[in-house]
Amino acid sequence: MLTSYEIIVIGGGPAGVTAALRARELGASVALVERGNLGGTCTNDGCVPTRVLAHAARLVRDAEQYADYGLEGKPPKVDFARLLNRTQRIVYEVQEKKQLRSRLEEAGVHVFDRVGDARFVDRNALALGDGTTLRAERFVLCAGGHARRLPFPGAEHALTHSDVWKMKSLPPSVAVVGGAATGCQLASVFAAFGARVTLLEVAPRILSGEDEVVSGGVAGAFSARGIEVVTGVGGVERVERRNDGVRLFYSRGGEGCSLDAGAVVLAVGWPGNAEGLNLEAAGVEAERGYVRVDDSLRTSAPHVFAAGDLTGRMMLVQSATHEGALAAERAVLGGGRGYRHEIVSHGGFTDPEYGSVGLTEEGASADHDCVASVVPYADLDRGVIDGHPGGVCKLVVDRGSRRILGAHIVGEQAVEVVQIAATAMRAGMTVEQLADVELAYPTFTAVVGLAARRAVRDLGLVETSPGYGVTGRTRAVEWEHHGG
Repeated sequence: MLTSYEIIVIGGGPAGVTAALRARELGASVALVERGNLGGTCTNDGCVPTRVLAHAARLVRDAEQYADYGLEGKPPKVDFARLLNRTQRIVYEVQEKKQLRSRLEEAGVHVFDRVGDARFVDRNALALGDGTTLRAERFVLCAGGHARRLPFPGAEHALTHSDVWKMKSLPPSVAVVGGAATGCQLASVFAAFGARVTLLEVAPRILSGEDEVVSGGVAGAFSARGIEVVTGVGGVERVERRNDGVRLFYSRGGEGCSLDAGAVVLAVGWPGNAEGLNLEAAGVEAERGYVRVDDSLRTSAPHVFAAGDLTGRMMLVQSATHEGALAAERAVLGGGRGYRHEIVSHGGFTDPEYGSVGLTEEGASADHDCVASVVPYADLDRGVIDGHPGGVCKLVVDRGSRRILGAHIVGEQAVEVVQIAATAMRAGMTVEQLADVELAYPTFTAVVGLAARRAVRDLGLVETSPGYGVTGRTRAVEWEHHGG
């Protein structure tokens, strides 16, 4: 086997696998190095197992409707150990389905997996944990990230999401620290399984990076389902072990507070895996755990590129794969075509789900004269049919160009529904073009069409007789399309 290559990719997650395959597709000799199992955090420790928990939580929730639909059956009880076993089996099944090693090797990529940590020896040499040394002309760093642990007294008594898969049983109560995507998903599933959940967040609102309609919608639904949401937390001071669990000490409003819980789970950030790579030897600069890159994903070293979580730019699977392909192209072909993430749909498998793409209303208003049109899920017949009328869809539209700047949804199947808005944005459709798409009935996706038609009316693009109705008071009808 070769020990010298044109391209070495470090990391076998979505970004790394995509980069390696694209580099081979362009004719380069390629090696991929992975310290553990191929698939990255997404398959082994993140999206896949978390989605399994979310699916189980949804099944528990749906069982609450049995009586409403004339069904008889006892409410399900969660066997947490069996659920975690199922989760691990699903991870194995997904790994088997992907056949990553076979795909890479069939493409001509030399795979070095389960080799332990890799570190640069000099600008062009990489030492693997198993004693092998590889050389390359250029490198693509896709080493991913990891859950942040905070350095407070008793930190060893707190868990991260990575530790959830090792739990022996469901705690009767859980304190989740961190109200972003991961923390909200964990809080939601633990609550669905019957645990008493407290969600603590430093910012004034949970999901603070999302539009306020998402943040407020999820927070309201959480409170209605019995999750205690505590915002404006100053920080965790310490965790103490107790006979029946742990006690969490934190500050809020300048005062010391505490709460008892069966477990404390931290979801407080995701730094990149820059440490340990000895990046200085390759001339690569890192900052706060992330590798610095320009818009062509080139690092401070001209022969080294980086993609995925390691860059800290957009830590999503869909973005990592896009970056991996781009980094490989730049490494093999050269050039400086840049890319910035603008239209990236994302969301969370909470209950209710949320999905977003593009600018928030606040972000859009800073640079655009825009209109924000909001439609409740209660206007959807599907919401009534399925017994899930709670939710909302907001479209943010530029008044001049009538282009959609952002879409933000809370409600059933929101992560799926937001994709239609993302596609319209990527295609450069105007809001009236989106409003004229004949979406299937009855579906949750139809809420995007309703919001688009509301926006068309809000923009004054529909001819009506003087004094007809009041836009803000007229409820939408799914099969009603404007003329035109």
